[in-house]
Amino acid sequence: MYDAGKTIVGLIILFAFVTFPFFYNAGRAAKVPEPKIDTPAIKKLPEIERKCVESTPYMRQNHMKLLDDWRDWVVRKANRDYTGFTGKKYTVSLQNTCLECHSNYDKFCDECHTYMGIKPYCWSCHVEKPKEWAKELKEEK
Repeated sequence: MYDAGKTIVGLIILFAFVTFPFFYNAGRAAKVPEPKIDTPAIKKLPEIERKCVESTPYMRQNHMKLLDDWRDWVVRKANRDYTGFTGKKYTVSLQNTCLECHSNYDKFCDECHTYMGIKPYCWSCHVEKPKEWAKELKEEK
């Protein structure tokens, strides 16, 4: 045990490096975002029509899967119709269905994605298109 001092110092330094992130971030938990769905578009709707394509718990857990499914239906199967959980029919469109109501991208989408550390690739292809664009595609069918 000729190098006991060096070993102890090395263990202390290792312990400091391993535990530093825990001590550094102690008490700094980020506030869980609460998406704001009080956009002007939603406020204009009658109370009975303020329903999303699926239930709120489902959308919180599965919106990304739903959007992936929608992409596949439109791109691969040319299907632009979706029947929601209430039986209402919707046009499969991120911009013209989802963003019609959830127009506050910064407070609705971006806030949660930033909190979770997720960088969705939706906007690598999508840009804002007028509603007429989706209508024209639907009429071509």
